[in-house]
Amino acid sequence: MAKPGAQRRWRLLAGALFVLVGAAAVGIYAGLYNIAADVPHTQPVYWLFETVRDRSVEVRARDVVVPNGLNDPNRISRGAGHYADMCSGCHLAPGMKRTEISRGLYPRAPELRRKTDLTPAEQFWIVKHGVKMTGMPAWSVTHDDELLWDVVAFVRKLPELTPEQYETLVKNAPKHEQLMQEMEMGGGHEHEGVHE
Repeated sequence: MAKPGAQRRWRLLAGALFVLVGAAAVGIYAGLYNIAADVPHTQPVYWLFETVRDRSVEVRARDVVVPNGLNDPNRISRGAGHYADMCSGCHLAPGMKRTEISRGLYPRAPELRRKTDLTPAEQFWIVKHGVKMTGMPAWSVTHDDELLWDVVAFVRKLPELTPEQYETLVKNAPKHEQLMQEMEMGGGHEHEGVHE
């Protein structure tokens, strides 16, 4: 049987928790937190969102099986075309100035020409599923896994590229529209590896 002092502490803790949840509910309903993209989050809120995002991606990407051949020049070439059409407006490219959309995003989209600590599996999961409340779309709605792995292969190569190399790769890449038509007709390219 719990001692009276312990029961009192639990009641106080439960009461304090109830007050906090109630205050948070009132604050949310009253619209007290400014969600405008031109007003940065407070540091605690930014830390919370960043931690939730990072842990969520890490946990969910654990079961993604990375295919062989991410260094395949053909795969990287196909990924270059997709990246130029689908990603560069937000994530930029070597030598590219910030675009109107990239300047207006909050949180700012990471510049993928910079090195990252993300694993290929984590990058694939983000490209496939997107990230809520960031402007990052879930490309799996319109693209199959093979095309998304091509993008990941290219993104992993991107930090090594000069602006000239980037432009050459994009110029010589298969056209995004052509690859999309092939995917829709079921004539996608084949690679080793099992996908999520």
